[in-house]
Amino acid sequence: MQINPITNGVVLDHITAGKIMELYRVLNLDELECSVAIIKNADSKRMGKKDILKIDAAIDLNLDVVGYIDPGITVNIIKDGVVIKRKKLGLPEKVTNVIKCKNPRCITSIEQELPHVFKLTDRETKTYRCIYCESKAKNI
Repeated sequence: MQINPITNGVVLDHITAGKIMELYRVLNLDELECSVAIIKNADSKRMGKKDILKIDAAIDLNLDVVGYIDPGITVNIIKDGVVIKRKKLGLPEKVTNVIKCKNPRCITSIEQELPHVFKLTDRETKTYRCIYCESKAKNI
């Protein structure tokens, strides 16, 4: 299989095998006009199997969303065929409008325009709680 290198864009590497389609959906990559390469189950010395996502355009990604879905991802920014920035993600301290609060008594179910904001309350168990009602989000 041949996937050409990108000149200017973003490469998400070290995605846990099987999570790439969730990232594609949440980041709304289907709305882009540029080429997007999805590589599933690539061999990896470190991970065994991994997914890779290549975006052939310099776009802004919500790194909090990416880190929430898979905190082990490496983001590579490519310019003129060279990696100019590499960032290893982790769990974000706060995510906005990624998780929806399921508590029917939460203010977000009544005030529809309020953002759904969850804060990280336990890094080891990857537990996020609603900032309004403290409801625990379903673990990813």
